[in-house]
Amino acid sequence: FWYLQGASVPGEAEPPAPELVEAEVGGTALLTCGPSHSQSNFSHVDWFSVHKEKPTLIFRVRKGQGQSEPGEYQQRLSLQDRGTTLVLSHVTPQDERIFLCQVKRPQSQEHRIQLRVYKAPEEPTIQVNPLGISVSSKEPEEVATCVGKNGYPLPQVIWYKNGHSLKEEKDRVYIQSSQIVESSGLYTLVSVLKAQLVTADKDALFYCELSYRLPSGNHMKESREVSVQVFYPAEKVWLEVEPVGALKEGDRVEIRCLADGNPPPHFTISKQNLSTKEVEEMTPEDNGVLVLESAQKEHSGLYQCQGLDLETMASLLSDQQELLVNYVSAVRVSPAAPESQEGGSLVLSCEAESNQAVQFQWLREKTGQVLTEGPLLQLHNLKREAGGGYRCMASVPSVPGLNRTQLVHVAIFGSPWMTQKERRMWVQENAVLNLSCEASGHPRPTISWSVEGMAQEQDQEPQSVLSVLSVLVTPELLRTGAECVASNSLGRNTTTIFLELDSSRSTGLSTSTVSPSVRANGTSTEKKLPEPESKGVAIVAVTVCVLVLAVLGAVLYFFYKKGKLPCGRSGKQEITLPPSRKSEFVVEVKSDKLPEEMGLLQGSSRDQRAPGDQVRMIKYC
Repeated sequence: FWYLQGASVPGEAEPPAPELVEAEVGGTALLTCGPSHSQSNFSHVDWFSVHKEKPTLIFRVRKGQGQSEPGEYQQRLSLQDRGTTLVLSHVTPQDERIFLCQVKRPQSQEHRIQLRVYKAPEEPTIQVNPLGISVSSKEPEEVATCVGKNGYPLPQVIWYKNGHSLKEEKDRVYIQSSQIVESSGLYTLVSVLKAQLVTADKDALFYCELSYRLPSGNHMKESREVSVQVFYPAEKVWLEVEPVGALKEGDRVEIRCLADGNPPPHFTISKQNLSTKEVEEMTPEDNGVLVLESAQKEHSGLYQCQGLDLETMASLLSDQQELLVNYVSAVRVSPAAPESQEGGSLVLSCEAESNQAVQFQWLREKTGQVLTEGPLLQLHNLKREAGGGYRCMASVPSVPGLNRTQLVHVAIFGSPWMTQKERRMWVQENAVLNLSCEASGHPRPTISWSVEGMAQEQDQEPQSVLSVLSVLVTPELLRTGAECVASNSLGRNTTTIFLELDSSRSTGLSTSTVSPSVRANGTSTEKKLPEPESKGVAIVAVTVCVLVLAVLGAVLYFFYKKGKLPCGRSGKQEITLPPSRKSEFVVEVKSDKLPEEMGLLQGSSRDQRAPGDQVRMIKYC
């Protein structure tokens, strides 16, 4: 055979081209010995693998039965289709070679098969140059490296920038590719893109594409897109202020220097005073930002950024930008400590300065009610209740949130004032009790207590004081109660606290406190004991007397009806008694009204009666 002899004889016809069979790594290859319509007898066939033009017997077919020869194919070959097809399983890259079958009966024939093996590479990975590239470089620098692993045969690589394929260009673009043969026979492709970049490439996106073939056709895989850091000098410097809009004192302000270079230049900031024209140099943070945590009016001025490129030593200046911090000065109220007699009048004035138009408002501190618009507050016919806090607010309508206020306390002369005079309090014996008492007045009153204890005072307002007394509930305290005395140069006032033992209530607390917040108008008055029982006793006595008089009147009326009690027009009657009863009394009733018309109790004059309503007792002699 020509193949076995190594060359064809001159003048003889060239052998036909081998049949092409394709398979993927790990798959199965079907090697058919000749066309399907061949009339050859395949009961006696020898199969060879040809490597480096050297045939090696790998399989025999005798009488339709196959037998593998020892070697690399011994466990991977089998027969199919009545012996015409040799099945090669677990294909490897080393199987890419020519396979030869020889049929010896009825006559000698041979058939050559070229096996092509394919394996798709893994997804390509891309690694960008971490150091970046300067546009001032004189030769192409490494942009990125693309790696495609475990492909067969070696895939082709194409580089892209912004979606457009790159081709090698002298002194501009270089693509260097290399391959690694793995122990499995597969290839790993390593491709390096080198290019000379310009400033416009700072936002460019690069990626690589691997092209490869499989039995099913041509395919491709793309890497992710990457961008490389490009270093270029700045051409422009500018300044920005945050927040945008009207600024006011107290705002957090950032003055930011920016440039179009990478890396940014070294920044300094200068500020020119608008009135004095003096220039002040200021050093921002490393990122070119100057932070004013609480801006003040002194920060107003013309600001300018200067950028210095440390590589080229070129200096750039930004345009000047005015920074205006709006302000309102401290509010001044006159008089600072207003005071007046009851029924008098006061005029309070308010002043403040600002670089903008200012509006004034007066508010009642206690309620927040707006009393008037404008810098003047007029108070007439002042009463004690008019004392307390008044607040003046100076605001700038054109700058939201810009305002300042000042509180002033109006004092009305008067003796101490307490809204309640007395109160009852239910307590537990032997408990520690906190008694509170609050008083107001001008001059500011002082507070004393009628019982011993530990007292603490707290200023509520300039003319008010709160005293809290801690005492132990004793039988003596239950009997006498406690009295809070508030006094100043104009008088004194008291709050009486009556204590009553509450045996029906039980509590685990050993201390009781009455909070002043639950008392009307801030006056401390505790629960009081019942009033003395003298009024009840008097009512009972009067009732008994009336009943006695009613019975006596009924007896006299009975005697009159019987004729035993003659009466004249004067209404005077005498009763003649036996000698044994001459020492007894006779009752004379003199009245201008019927008994049912007589008042039993005349209001507060319960102990007095009209002359005509008197009952006289006359001793009979």
